[in-house]
Amino acid sequence: MTSRRVFLKSGAMAMITMGFAPSFLARTALAASSRRKLLITVFQRGAVDGLNMVVPYGEADYYRSRPSIAIAKPGTADGAIDLDGFFGLHPRMSSFKPLWDRGELAIVQASGSHDTTRSHFDAQDYMESATPGVKSTKDGWLNRYLAASAEALADRSAAAHDATVAAGRNPLRAVALTSQMPRTLQGAAPALAMGKAADFAVADMGARASFEEIYQATQDKSLNGTGGEAFDAMRTLAKKTSGPYRPANGAAYPRSPFGQALQEIARLAKSDVGLEIAFAESTQWDHHVNQGAATGQMANRLDDFSRGIAALAQDLGERMADTVILTMSEFGRAVAENGSRGTDHGHGNAMLVIGGSVKGREVYGQWPGLRPDQRFEGRDLAVTTDFRDVFSEVVVKHLGATTATAAQVFPGYGIKAAAFRGILRA
Repeated sequence: MTSRRVFLKSGAMAMITMGFAPSFLARTALAASSRRKLLITVFQRGAVDGLNMVVPYGEADYYRSRPSIAIAKPGTADGAIDLDGFFGLHPRMSSFKPLWDRGELAIVQASGSHDTTRSHFDAQDYMESATPGVKSTKDGWLNRYLAASAEALADRSAAAHDATVAAGRNPLRAVALTSQMPRTLQGAAPALAMGKAADFAVADMGARASFEEIYQATQDKSLNGTGGEAFDAMRTLAKKTSGPYRPANGAAYPRSPFGQALQEIARLAKSDVGLEIAFAESTQWDHHVNQGAATGQMANRLDDFSRGIAALAQDLGERMADTVILTMSEFGRAVAENGSRGTDHGHGNAMLVIGGSVKGREVYGQWPGLRPDQRFEGRDLAVTTDFRDVFSEVVVKHLGATTATAAQVFPGYGIKAAAFRGILRA
C-alpha cells in the first residue's frame, strides 16, 4: 500500500517508491568535508499582495487606493512594523523584526517579471524556468544550476573529478518538500521531491529488494544508475536519525504543512547529506475576496509564513552564516482594492532575502511610486528589478558560480554583475 510518494527526477525519469514508514535521514557517499552553502527557496503560490506584506505606508496613494484593506501606519492600532521610515512589515510578521534588526533580512520591492501575463500558471512557469515569455523551456533554473555547476567543477581538474561526479549524482543535493517535483527542479540533474522526509525510507526490506532487483536487471544504464542512487539514498537516510526531531535554539515551527516542511528542511540540512538546494511552497495567496487588513485571510497566511521562516532561521543557528532563504511569488496584486474587498492580479511584487551573508536592514530596488501615472498599465506596481537579477546574484555570490555558469542557468538574459543589487556580501 502506498503511504506517500517520493519522486526522484533524473532527466525525464520519475520514480515512485511505495511502502514507506517513519525513518529518516542519512548521509550519501559524499562526505561534507567543508562548509556547504545552502539555498532554500520558498514560493508563495497564488500571488501574494506585496503591498500589504511590505507596506509602503509613506505613500499617500496606497491609502487612497485601499480604503478598507490598507495597513495602518506604524504607531497606530494594528499598524505596520516600521522598517525605514517609509516601508513597514505587516503587523502579523513581527517574527521577522529580529531578523531585520540583526541585518539578516533584505527586501526587494517592485521586483518581478517584465512579462505582462496575469495567468498564475504561465507566470509561475516563467519564474520557475527563469525564461519569461518562453513556454518551451524544458528545465527549471535550479536544475540548470545543479547541472551547470557540476559540469564546471568537473572541468577544473581531473583530480577532483570523482568527488565532483559523486556530488553531481547525489540525489539529496536538491530536495523539494512537496508532493510533486516543482517546475524549478525539473531537468537533467538528480533531485528529490518528498511530501515528508520521514517517509523516505522503505520499511519493507523485501519490497526494497524487489525494487533494487528491477533496477539492476534493466538494460537502461541511466535508469539503472538512477535506481541505484535512489536506494543508496534510502539506505543512508535510514541510518542517520530515526528518533523524533527536536529543533534547536528554542525554535517552534507552526504545525501547518508549510511549517512542517521547513522543519524537515532544517533536519535535512543538519544531517550532512550533501543538501545544497531546498524548496518549499506556501499556498493560498490569491485573495480576490475579503482579503482583510491587519486581520483576516491574508494576515493568517502571513503569520504562518513568517513564523515558519523565522523558526527555520532560529533552528539553523550558526548554519545561517552559510544559508540564504529566498522567497518569491509569480506576480503581485493590483494597487487598488476591488469591489469585493480583495485584490486582483497585478504585476510588481516584493521578494525577501534572509541569511548571514545578506546585507540586510534595507529595502532594495527603485521604488516607482503608486500614483496612477506611475503604475504599470495604470493599475499595478511597476517592476523595476527583474527577478533574474536577484536569482543570479544569489547563484554567483552565495553559491559561488562563475558568471559563465550563471549564463547557462539564465539563458538569453545576459548576466551582468553591474545589475546585481548588492544584496549579498561577496
